[in-house]
Amino acid sequence: MPIPLQNGHEKDAFTRKRTPARRLRAAVRKARELAIVGRSLASTKHPVMAQIVPMRRCNLSCTYCNEYDDFSKPVPLEEMIRRVDHLGRLGTSIITISGGEPLLHPELDEVIRWIRKTGALAGMITNGYLLMPDRIQRLNKAGLDHMQISIDNVQPDEVSKKSLKVLDKKLQMLAEHANFHVNINSVVGGGIKNPNDALVIGRRALELGFTSTIGIIHDGDGQLKPLQDEERRVYFEMRSWKKRNYSRFNKFQEAIANGEPNDWRCRAGSRYLYICENGLVHYCSQQRGFPGVPLAEYTKADLKREFLTEKTCAPHCTISCVHQVSYIDHWRAPQTSSTSPGATQGLVNIST
Repeated sequence: MPIPLQNGHEKDAFTRKRTPARRLRAAVRKARELAIVGRSLASTKHPVMAQIVPMRRCNLSCTYCNEYDDFSKPVPLEEMIRRVDHLGRLGTSIITISGGEPLLHPELDEVIRWIRKTGALAGMITNGYLLMPDRIQRLNKAGLDHMQISIDNVQPDEVSKKSLKVLDKKLQMLAEHANFHVNINSVVGGGIKNPNDALVIGRRALELGFTSTIGIIHDGDGQLKPLQDEERRVYFEMRSWKKRNYSRFNKFQEAIANGEPNDWRCRAGSRYLYICENGLVHYCSQQRGFPGVPLAEYTKADLKREFLTEKTCAPHCTISCVHQVSYIDHWRAPQTSSTSPGATQGLVNIST
């Protein structure tokens, strides 16, 4: 049965098949994830997640994004392998490839294979434009565990071309061919014109057999932008859906939606690392420049220091991946020192 979008466009119903091979792979992946949680609860001496950028260039130019350019070359494979090895040396449990657009990197499959060799879960954040059946099969063979695609609207506009109209065929390809977990993230805020688009996108993701999350677009420093009434209504409706959702365990974004600060212990620089295309360790994508230490020189002592360091940007932070990782340690180790990212140097913006 065709599913209506808007303005007369329709999409065909399609459900992801749960084959025995997919069920087995999902079960093995779940066991590895549970082992990661257990290890993280048992010890604070290693990063739980790192995001690594192999390609700052992107094929899109969303107006709210400050994480891309249109000219950078890919990081050479040999250097990416060294960086992944350094993350392995630190004991990193999950390594997520981001960008820019990582699918532009010509040797991405080898990077994924090397991540898996360290024993880490391999994830990727992509806009999905470059996905085709053969590309998805290559990602299967490389050992990708997780993929996230953010879709901003139903119809493309001047703010974002990451639309359901453009990407729905790509989602159907993933439903047919992908053996890895797929999450579709929709958003509210940040100039997105129609908040109800998030509901259409979320329902389509669940219909295809994927998980669905909703995020709030932050300002240029990763900070709080309270939602308007209609945006809040959509946000809380999606949060109420009784579906599997690996990011539902925390309440951080509910406070953000209400325009309220959060009281939490940010463990960026320790449990969460952001590795830019230059190989430097940063707190997150929105605090590039802090601490700004080369990954090759990052040590267990750095992890311990940052674990115990309060970040004054934390109360109004909207970076959900840092929230989720830090939540593991919310109950322990009060932070004994403080730093103020952005107070002296600000976000290191990328020219486009």
